[in-house]
Amino acid sequence: MAGQLTVDTLRASTGVLATQNGMTGIAKAWVRFTVSGTTPTILASFNISSVTYTTTGQYAFNFTTTMPNANYSAVSNGGINTSTGAYCAAAAFGKTTSPFYEAPTTSTFNMLYMTNLGGTYDNPSVACVIVCGN
Repeated sequence: MAGQLTVDTLRASTGVLATQNGMTGIAKAWVRFTVSGTTPTILASFNISSVTYTTTGQYAFNFTTTMPNANYSAVSNGGINTSTGAYCAAAAFGKTTSPFYEAPTTSTFNMLYMTNLGGTYDNPSVACVIVCGN
């Protein structure tokens, strides 16, 4: 039997519609944040509970509702440091110390920012991150 279900509002009793589990092809989390000194401030977000400054250019992102597994992808539009005018490139699951890769978990992941692709770590004044997965 085939059919179509149309609803105006779909709600779950807990979670973020269980982080949209079962809905493939849509973002499971996103955040737009600013950084002043070493303090990140979330401007708007979905399923990101906090952004934590780890060290210059490195941030940990924490999910409100955990991902079903750690096989997700996190991407950033980079960012800009408005005080230096430098554009920042971003690397998901990166960190500033060896080993430079840190596997994501179901509850958190790292993002690393570098300026001008020259390898100098910097804090973006504003940046956005999107997480997709199943």
